[in-house]
Amino acid sequence: MTDMNEKRLEERTTRAEKEARAIEEELEKLSKGDLSYVGNPELDKLLTENEKLKHRLAILENAIKVETESSAAIKKEAKKRTLPMLVTDTKSVESNFCILEELKNLFEVAITNAYPDLENPPIALTLSGNNPKFGDYQCNSAMAIAQLLKANNVKTNPREVANNILNKTPTSPIVQRIEVAGAGFLNIHLNKEFVEHVLSSILKSGIQPPAVKKEKVIVDFSSPNIAKEMHVGHLRSTIIGDSICRVLEFLNNDVVRLNHLGDWGTQFGMLIAHLQDKYPDFKTKSPPISDLQAFYKESKKRFDEDEEFKKRAYSCVVQLQSHQPDYIAAWKLICEVSRQEFQKIYDRLDIKIIDRGESFYQDRMDAVVQFLKGKGFLEEDEGRLIMWGSEKREGIPLTVVKSDGGYTYDTSDMAAIKHRVDEEKANRFIYVTDVGQYTHFMTIDACARRAGILKDDQRVEHVGFGVVLGEDKKKFKTRSGDTIKLIELLDEGLKRSLDKLVEKGRDKVLSSEELKRAQEAVAYGCIKYADLSHNRINDYIFSFDKMLDDKGNTAVYLLYALTRIRSIARNAQISLDSLLAEVDRIGLKLTHESEWKLGKTLLRFPEVILKVSSDLYLHSLCEYLYEISSAFTEFYDKCFCIEKDKEGKIVKIIYERLMLCEITARVMEKSLEILGIKTVSKM
Repeated sequence: MTDMNEKRLEERTTRAEKEARAIEEELEKLSKGDLSYVGNPELDKLLTENEKLKHRLAILENAIKVETESSAAIKKEAKKRTLPMLVTDTKSVESNFCILEELKNLFEVAITNAYPDLENPPIALTLSGNNPKFGDYQCNSAMAIAQLLKANNVKTNPREVANNILNKTPTSPIVQRIEVAGAGFLNIHLNKEFVEHVLSSILKSGIQPPAVKKEKVIVDFSSPNIAKEMHVGHLRSTIIGDSICRVLEFLNNDVVRLNHLGDWGTQFGMLIAHLQDKYPDFKTKSPPISDLQAFYKESKKRFDEDEEFKKRAYSCVVQLQSHQPDYIAAWKLICEVSRQEFQKIYDRLDIKIIDRGESFYQDRMDAVVQFLKGKGFLEEDEGRLIMWGSEKREGIPLTVVKSDGGYTYDTSDMAAIKHRVDEEKANRFIYVTDVGQYTHFMTIDACARRAGILKDDQRVEHVGFGVVLGEDKKKFKTRSGDTIKLIELLDEGLKRSLDKLVEKGRDKVLSSEELKRAQEAVAYGCIKYADLSHNRINDYIFSFDKMLDDKGNTAVYLLYALTRIRSIARNAQISLDSLLAEVDRIGLKLTHESEWKLGKTLLRFPEVILKVSSDLYLHSLCEYLYEISSAFTEFYDKCFCIEKDKEGKIVKIIYERLMLCEITARVMEKSLEILGIKTVSKM
């Protein structure tokens, strides 16, 4: 800390000045004619010491000057850190207001004012939990700051630090009071009028995204291989990737959804050769390939067992890579059959994605190899051309060119990142694949930075995920050991969801169209939610029984909760316009403890969305949804929205509570939409 350094320098300077004065006194005696020094060897020694001390003094005085200037610069910088604009008027706050961000700004100002010499002081804020006496949020910065001060020989303790921070905290319309508790926690109690104002804003203007800096983001997800059916292994990438896109799109980013298809390579030689044999008139008559997977297996079997066929297959690869028209036509036909099958999955899961296969990067791979060669980044290694992510040659290098002159996934991924930077002009690059590919994409990132392709303001993020397990906790497969086809999994989901709805008697109260919508919402919603509600890094057990449970943190429970909330307004026979008119007339008030709890929970939507957009862990949003539904259940159990007489006639409507129901429904609907789950008004 600069103040401590200044103090130490001043002490050293004072000592040097005392020594210098003593020598000056001795020299003064000499100048007055005290001849006791004449011819005395001490004289030379004193003169020498005097010169040394003058030199030391000059150095110390210069050090004090530098330290003082440094301290002034830090204090000036500290003043700059108080620049976050704090809310001074509740009326200026809109529906997209993020409480957590405002509290961070508030405590940044407080800590900077309390400890102006601390560089980058920690701003640690968290929810306080369910006990009201601990407030709504908690600032835990005092502990870390106390440690920093002790490291600089400043005696203090967390509670003293917490009190200093409290004394420097500006007043804020969002905060009712702040208290120091325990070893140094700062418990923050929100202002109820502020919460009521923001909730009213949500009613009037809807769910709005919190303000963020707009970016162009490439999300690379799903990525099946042509001529192979999508299976359960593609499920996680597709679902997680789509939801990440939805979060970023909600925040008004420019998002490009890319499907990096495996649509190029040696396997197409055997597919084209088999196509030529089985459907010789394929150029004029579309071949009836109803099962591309079976077609692939047939060609693979011939490739493995028939040497003559294998030679022809390799010849077809050469013709394809030479862009011979007939072979390109055959390749396009096979790709189109595959894409049509993929699209059936995407349509059912409501996935929007742009196909951009490996074939797209063929010419660009030539260009990126020449670029890396020209920059001197490629090294020969046993006939290969490799590239290291750093000059230290640590980790695993990329194989950019194989020993036979061919290219690899490494080459296509380097070509892809260069295209996405140079031509797409994106800032953020997200790859959604299994956790095993983390090292690969971090190496791509390192090599792209070393080559100058990626700049400091651009970032590559690998969104890894675990595998899907069966209820036996082994890799999810059929009883015969085959990989489960995704289309069959979706069909099974539809069957089971219908059985569940019929079991609940919903087929007797819903029209056929309403039943179909509910069936699809439950089937696809439960599959998606079961995936997204788990920490994506971990493996998860696929169980239809657990997914379709209408209790606990499941899509079925949330969808039922939402339809129940929507039914309250229908039963009250109150239109949205009438409700909005009541907002202007009487305002929204949170009087009951369970109303207050639900209201505070609803206000956290912006902070949850900002967290997910940053760390890309979607289970946080699922946990938040479950928290809302639990808070609403508690509110609904304790607070009547409508009062009826014995004949069932409505005698009283509590409009403030209907307002809370409407806001709850809106936040839940938006959250489910971001997760890619469709909602229904009746179920």
